[in-house]
Order: sequence, then structure tokens, then C-alpha cells
Amino acid sequence: MDLVYSQIRRHAKEIISRHSQPEFYRRCPQANRLSKKIFETDPVVLQLLDYITPHLENDFGHGMEHAEKVSLDAGALMIIEGDKSGHPEPKIRRNTRLVQCAGLLHDVKRKERDHAEKGALYAQKTLKHFPFSRGEITKICMAIRSHEAFKKRPRIEDPEALLVADCLYDGDKFRWGPDNFLNTIWDMVSFYQTPLPRFIDYFPKGMEGLVKIRDTFRTPTGKKYGPQFIDIGISIGNELYRVICSEYGRFCFQDSSR
Repeated sequence: MDLVYSQIRRHAKEIISRHSQPEFYRRCPQANRLSKKIFETDPVVLQLLDYITPHLENDFGHGMEHAEKVSLDAGALMIIEGDKSGHPEPKIRRNTRLVQCAGLLHDVKRKERDHAEKGALYAQKTLKHFPFSRGEITKICMAIRSHEAFKKRPRIEDPEALLVADCLYDGDKFRWGPDNFLNTIWDMVSFYQTPLPRFIDYFPKGMEGLVKIRDTFRTPTGKKYGPQFIDIGISIGNELYRVICSEYGRFCFQDSSR
């Protein structure tokens, strides 16, 4: 089965290569560059990155690569939204630091039930050892608590904390596009040792989840660009499913324990 999954993953990569890059990266290059610069140079982000790297496992599809991408995109969203709101540059940079740190920490408890709540508790304990104020730690933890889709959101009264949470959510849900078929689902089936017949049987339900996530983006910029990430993911997934059914559907008739 491992060989078959490797073949399917190669098909997925080939399909992905034929799709254009999401417009968010082409239309917002300045914000994406600045977010990357902050991520690579901010001393607090670097300190947390160094600390958290050994604690993030990648075999569940939400490891360091995922955390870094979420942090970068959430940071770019914060820069765009902060600039549109007329926030001064120091405030934008400070909030970008907060949302990037939230991005690094948001899935640290991904394997556990209620991982958002447990991740927030972990972040609260961890960040006491970093140069954050109590209010900043609260904003990061509230963002982590509210990053899950299809669950009731914790009420956030502070507009600045709400923006941090919404940017984290949108940056995380951007990953439901091409990234889902590039890395995430293959890491997850590897972790769960999912039999191929079960994977094929569940695939349409997973695609339904993509359709549902399309209308959940929270920031104005996320609402503008997020649906395209999902549309690309849907296009990739539909084409991949046709390939799977055509070339590997025979495995559905084999013993699923093999």
C-alpha cells in the first residue's frame, strides 16, 4: 500500500504543477515579503521557532512546514489588514509578531482531542518565558483557541485580539487548498496507516469539507483570496479522485487489512 500511496502522491504533484499559484501571492507581494522578513529576523519569533521545532511532529500533516506557512500567510494578512486600518508601522509589526507566534504554536497539540484548547493552554505556559506582556500572551492564546473550523468561536471583545485570531484562522485555512494534496493528506494516511479502500471511500466526504470551508474566511483579505485557494484544492482533488478511481479502484475489492 505504501507504494500505491507514493504513486498517487506523484499524480497529485503533477496535477498541482498544472495549476497557477494562488492570487494572494501574486497580488500581495509586498506584504508577503515583509512577513517573511519579520519571520526570519524578529528575535522573539526566532527564539520561539528554535524552542518549538523539537516539539512539532510532522507525521500528522501539521508539523513545522505547516506551522511556518501558516505563520507567514497570517503575518501577511495582518500587514495588509493593519495597513488598510491605518495602524502605525510599529503596531503592525508587533501584531505580525503575535500572529506569527500563534501560527508556530497553533497545532502543537494537534494529535490530542480539543487540540485548540490544549494548544492554547500549552502556549500560555510556554510564553511566560518569552518577552511578551500578559495582554500579548492572551491575544496569542485566544487566537489559538479559535482557529478550528466548524466549531463555535470563543467570544473576543478586543478588536486587536480579534484581528490576530482572524488572521491566524485564514492563514491556517489557506492550507486547505493545494497544500492539502501536496503534503497534508499523505502525512495523515501515513500516520493512521489508512487502508487504501478506506481512503478511496472517504475521499468524497473529505471533498465536501473543502466546499464547506470555502465560505468561512474571516478577514476582508481572507474573504477575497481564500476561496480561490479552496477552488484550486477542489479542482486538484476532483481530478485526483478520477485518477484514483480509474487506476486504483481495484484495491477496493481487496481485503482492507492488507
